[in-house]
Amino acid sequence: MNEKDHLRYEILRQLAVAGSRGSAVKATAEAALRSAAELVGLSAAAMYLWDDQMSIKVSATSADSDESRRKLELLEHGLLRNLRSESELVAAYMSFGGDFPYHSFTLPLVHTDKILGAVIGLQHGERTIVSEDLFLEALSAAIAVHVVATTGEKAIPKDVLDKERLGAIVETAVTVNHEINNPLTAILGNVQLLLMKHDDLDPELRAKLEVIEASAGRIKDVTQKLLRLTTARTVDYSMGTSMIDISDEDIDSSEDE
Repeated sequence: MNEKDHLRYEILRQLAVAGSRGSAVKATAEAALRSAAELVGLSAAAMYLWDDQMSIKVSATSADSDESRRKLELLEHGLLRNLRSESELVAAYMSFGGDFPYHSFTLPLVHTDKILGAVIGLQHGERTIVSEDLFLEALSAAIAVHVVATTGEKAIPKDVLDKERLGAIVETAVTVNHEINNPLTAILGNVQLLLMKHDDLDPELRAKLEVIEASAGRIKDVTQKLLRLTTARTVDYSMGTSMIDISDEDIDSSEDE
């Protein structure tokens, strides 16, 4: 590992450690941006976190001069923000001409399918940021993970979590049906044959066989309900334990229509 690779690794390592410790996002991002700017040769770099209306709620900036800081802010507020809102800009590497040419980039802070903000950078002189695209993308991803770990952003959106839970329940239900239906069918079939063919059964024995028949039928109904679940709702069971809600309103009734 050469020196630059070691520095890249160290920046990402420090972000991971800071995230695991719950360190403040702004201070951690500023330190990471400052180190990354020195490594990549940026005049300025910034992180912006925004809410659902894309209003900035946290920002962190590292710049080698006030002029670079102002130029970066103008780039964000005068160009990139408009491109994001009007043209759905997500990521870009750009070069600008004129008397003082410069280069810039913007990369999203993404977690699952949600864009939490962006990392942007400004570079004067020789354009080298494109060759650092993998590192810059890893840096943005590491900051996004740190933001989620520290600010309590939902790691998994509720609808995604519900879908995953429902999928796990259905898989379990398929297994249960496969493993239980054969012996259950044998039990139910034999009990029903006994009840049909032997009219002279002792009343007490007949009553017990009818209980077995009803219980087996109930097991069959439960396994079928599990297969037809359309939500992953749970209800309290006891002592803080939950169980899957298989009440009729959660069952897809399309088969009965």
